[in-house]
Amino acid sequence: MLYHLRVRELVRRHFRFFLIATAAAFALRLLFFWKLRFLGGDTFIYGDIAKNWLQHGTYALTNDGVPVPTYIRLPGYPAFLAALWKITGVEHYNAAVFVQIIADVVTCFITCALTLRLVGGRAALVAFLLAALCPFTSNYAITPLTETLAIFFAALTLLCAVGALDEPRFAPGWWIGCGLAIAASILLRPDGGLLLPAVVVYVLFRPALRRKGAAVAIVCVIALGPLVPWTIRNWRVLHHFEPLAPRYATSPDEYLPAGYIRWARTWVIDYTSVEDVLWKIPGEKIDIDSLPSRAFDDPSEREETASIFDAYNSTLNALSPELDSRFAALAQARVQHSRLRYYMVLPLLRIADMWLRPREEALPIDPHWWEYEDDPRDAVIGVGLGVLNLALVIAAAVGAIRVRVQYFWLFLLWVLLRCALLATVETPETRYTLECYPLVLMFAAANWKGPGRKTTA
Repeated sequence: MLYHLRVRELVRRHFRFFLIATAAAFALRLLFFWKLRFLGGDTFIYGDIAKNWLQHGTYALTNDGVPVPTYIRLPGYPAFLAALWKITGVEHYNAAVFVQIIADVVTCFITCALTLRLVGGRAALVAFLLAALCPFTSNYAITPLTETLAIFFAALTLLCAVGALDEPRFAPGWWIGCGLAIAASILLRPDGGLLLPAVVVYVLFRPALRRKGAAVAIVCVIALGPLVPWTIRNWRVLHHFEPLAPRYATSPDEYLPAGYIRWARTWVIDYTSVEDVLWKIPGEKIDIDSLPSRAFDDPSEREETASIFDAYNSTLNALSPELDSRFAALAQARVQHSRLRYYMVLPLLRIADMWLRPREEALPIDPHWWEYEDDPRDAVIGVGLGVLNLALVIAAAVGAIRVRVQYFWLFLLWVLLRCALLATVETPETRYTLECYPLVLMFAAANWKGPGRKTTA
């Protein structure tokens, strides 16, 4: 049966299910909006850029009341806010939230459609229900940040790629859709660009695929095309070649404490350390006792670290080049002490934390949620979320092994590329793996595969 007929038949036969599950999806997200909505620090950065874009016609951040051109964020989300505020008025963040709620529910349908195409009808229903009731994507839908739209376009990219690969003939429409979805992903977040090499490499190495060159050309030109004017603008306005955005969101004349960043990579493995230490600089005092024992290899190293923090605490300003050089020396000594730890063990632990942590970072929960005696409520919620996340990840792994769906290597390649990038990040946040969640839910639902389409690797 043709795919669009299968979709129509699934909806017709289970119309009441889709109606109730969709209502539940909206209800859950609106409940989060009512009880847990918050505006993060990055929200106001995007909002400031969008406001200056609308009011002054310049892509800029406000500095002492003056718009100063910037490139620390890609233009996708500021453009999204500016388009909405053109209609609703400036700084109406709720407008963005309501659009994101709709987008997140549409992502449930995309996940269902992808599962239907690759696994079968029964699994598609389970995938839709899991996506509709997933708290980890729902809580970001009510926060004006890039995550919800990034998840939406990642899922859409994979659906379009699978649609194109499934066609017996060359399907330019699907490839154009794939390129547009990747372009949107890139304009939202630089890591969205990992979808492009995943799709291109898979297409080039897939045997018996018609017109590979044309497919790759269409996807690459459309996906990378919007970056051309952005790169030219950055060169002309800021005199820097920057086709994406600076990795550490720094302005051209802003000092980057590279030594401190490298030192952080020698011991940080979890999100708790990010909140306890990394995000407190500059502006807040750091207590040496807030660092875990793994941050020191010997007592002399602890003394040197305490001395650096004492010097920083006396001013609470950004790290000076002198202090940063001392952190660089510490980092070098720690790397030499154990290269295996720095280059393999710690990156793998950070990746594990991003996949397996309870995903409470966008919720009003203490990051030390396991300390039951200090806050029993947060401990119970944290454990519950952790168990749910772990269950979904394990179910996805089991489903991927038991039901080797078609185009499995495309999905695996994209996940591995993301993990390879995340291994280099010193601030492990679980939101960085959320874009993979449509795949997690699809493979978890694959455990309920019933009679239907035969699946292959």
